[in-house]
Amino acid sequence: MKMPQGTLAEERVAGMPSSVDTAATAPADVERTFGRIAKRIIPFLFLCYVLNYIDRVNISFAHLQFKTDIGLTEAAYGLGVGVFYIGYVLFEVPSNLLLRRIGPRRTIARIMVLWGLVSISMMLVRNPTQFYVARIALGVAEAGFFPGIIYYLTTWFPNRYRARVLSAFVLGIAVAGITGGPVSGWILSNAEGWQALHAWQWLFLLEGIPPVLVGVCALWYLPDSPETTKWLSAHEKAIVVRELEAVPGSTSHQISHFGAALRNWRVYVCAFGYFTITWAGSVLNFWAPSVIRQAGVANPFHIGLLSAVPYFIGAIGMLAVSRHSDARDERRLHFACCALVSALGAVLLGAAHSSFGPAIAGLALVAIGYLTCTAIFWTIPATFLSGTASAGSIALISSIGQLGSLTAPTAIGSLTAVTHSISAGSYLAAFVLTCGATVIAVAMRNGVAK
Repeated sequence: MKMPQGTLAEERVAGMPSSVDTAATAPADVERTFGRIAKRIIPFLFLCYVLNYIDRVNISFAHLQFKTDIGLTEAAYGLGVGVFYIGYVLFEVPSNLLLRRIGPRRTIARIMVLWGLVSISMMLVRNPTQFYVARIALGVAEAGFFPGIIYYLTTWFPNRYRARVLSAFVLGIAVAGITGGPVSGWILSNAEGWQALHAWQWLFLLEGIPPVLVGVCALWYLPDSPETTKWLSAHEKAIVVRELEAVPGSTSHQISHFGAALRNWRVYVCAFGYFTITWAGSVLNFWAPSVIRQAGVANPFHIGLLSAVPYFIGAIGMLAVSRHSDARDERRLHFACCALVSALGAVLLGAAHSSFGPAIAGLALVAIGYLTCTAIFWTIPATFLSGTASAGSIALISSIGQLGSLTAPTAIGSLTAVTHSISAGSYLAAFVLTCGATVIAVAMRNGVAK
């Protein structure tokens, strides 16, 4: 796999070479070095993200059964989905700043073990209040995971590789949807009554154990930085440092201190752009099973299988568009166009959600736009942020953006409860996505994220 190039070189270890003779380093050596890094860390991070997303959205399958067991209305479900992001938002920036102090390895391990244990505890929920508390606790446990890994990847790969690297990582969302749906559907269809537990309780138990195990593995598998790896030669480490520092003209324009980043308007434009993406994610991740059931599919296992289709189509679209974005070295318009694709899918979903074909087509368009926007988006802040500003601001952007994940499910759930249809919520999501596409396309056009 051909891999990307350079970004933020951070904190060299003492005695490590700070440069490499350009003439002595063939392009093939650079490609080989980043290809080796990608093969070593991307599959593991990919697995972590797959598990993360399965545990975050398996609630959309569990609620098909447990809403009657714990007395949950559609509005209460939407609120429960949303309150996850209260803890997530509050602890995201502190988690990423702590990552800079204790390192990615310990941070990722801590987050995975905690979220796995909290996810398992969801099987003990007996009423809506306990449901809300468990969801908030899950948000606290997961806080900093996604932005921490985004920051981690920027310390390994230069800008020209990032859309491809991030798309490979974000592909975890699609794989979680492709695999998690059928697995969750199978558990719900077959586990009822095992050891006197409901099937939805087995769902939380069986899908909460893997992140605990993988989190423990992260402690010895992941290196904190290129400089601390034992599987890169000194020459390869120097290549990484040189490539990360070699972004033309970047040092004079990039913000390196978190305080300065807090005063920069581009940070908040990016935060609004990410806020709008989460609306597409809410429609896809938390209402797809309900939409498929309303379209006439009753069997939970069949719902799980069909829910994989939009993610599969979305993954293909994401990989193709991300590669095109890297080839053109253009992010802003790619993001805007894909946000509009999601908006179109939401409109189609609102207009024809009760018909099977249009419902799947609408979900597929939402998935294409959502997955691609998520992959491309995180290349934009790295064009004007570095160092501590990058670590803190990526978390800040994610935190503010995730307010969309708090408001979107609550709004969509409330509208669905009142109208007994997802149409109004889908149209609102389409409007928000159109606003995000417009703001990013217009505000970021002056030499940033071209």
